[in-house]
Amino acid sequence: MILSMTGFGQASVPIASASFSIEVRSVNHRFLDVRLRLPRNLSSLEVQVRERVAGTFSRGKVEVIVTSVEGSALRPELAIDMEVARQYAKAAGELSRGEDVSGPIDVGTLLSLPGVTSFNEPNLPQEELVESILEGVDQAASAAKQMRLVEGATLEREFLGRLQTVESFVAEITQRTDHVVEAARERLRKRAAQLEDEVGLVDPARLHQEIVIAADRLDVSEELSRLASHIDQFRKTLADGGPGVPAGRRLDFLLQELGREVNTIGSKGSDGPIAHLVVDLKTELERIREQVQNVE
Repeated sequence: MILSMTGFGQASVPIASASFSIEVRSVNHRFLDVRLRLPRNLSSLEVQVRERVAGTFSRGKVEVIVTSVEGSALRPELAIDMEVARQYAKAAGELSRGEDVSGPIDVGTLLSLPGVTSFNEPNLPQEELVESILEGVDQAASAAKQMRLVEGATLEREFLGRLQTVESFVAEITQRTDHVVEAARERLRKRAAQLEDEVGLVDPARLHQEIVIAADRLDVSEELSRLASHIDQFRKTLADGGPGVPAGRRLDFLLQELGREVNTIGSKGSDGPIAHLVVDLKTELERIREQVQNVE
C-alpha cells in the first residue's frame, strides 16, 4: 500500500513540573526536507530529532514543532540579586549624604539597574528531558505516518479507478485501429482505380508498397502493447509500495512513459474518434499525475 506525503501527528510530553507539546506536519516534496522549531533550551537535540524523523519518513517536507505548554513550570523565573541591590541602595544613600545629591532611589529604578535582576531557565533533569522529548517526537511522527497510510489508501483507490477508465479508452482505440487501417487501404485502392481510369496506367507493385507503408504509419499496436505493460507496472507498484518502499517517483516515471505512448498514438492517428480518445486519455493521465505528486 502506498503512502501519502500529507500527515499530522501530535504528542504531549510531561517532564517533572513542565510539559511540552510536539507536532509533526508533513506535505509533499521531491525529497526529505526536515524543518525544526525547538525551544532555545532544546536546541542541542536538533541532530537527534532529525535522525528520528529521517528514520520514519522517506520523502516530504516535514515540520517538527516543540513548544512548552502554557502554564507549565518551564517559563523562565525572575531572580533578584539582593546583595547587588543593597550595594546600589547603599551607594545611593552615601551620594545623597556626602554629595549634593537629593532624592531617594525608588524600587523601580533599582530593579532596572544592571545585575539586580535576571531570568533563569528552569532546571530540568537533562537525561529525562532528552529521552522524553525524543519519545514524544517518535509518537507524533508515528501518528503522522498513520495518517499518511490512510491518505495513501484513499489515493490508491482513486488510482485504480482511473486506471480502469484509461484501459477503457485504450480498448476503444484498439477496436478502432483495424477500421482506420482498412479505411486507409480502401482510400488507396479507390485512388488507384481513379488514376487507372484517368491515365490507364497503374503499377500493382507500387500500389501494394504504398498500402503497406500507409498501414505501417497508422499501426499503433506496439504503442498499445506498451500502454498495457505500463498500466500493469503501475498497478504492481501500487501493490508493492508501503513503509520503507517509496513508490511516488516510479509512478511518476511510468506516467511519463504512458504519456509518451499516448502522444505517439495521437501523432499516428488520422481518425477523428481516435483523436478524441487521445484527448480523453491525456486528461485522465493528467488527473492521475496531479495526485501522484503527493505519493511518498
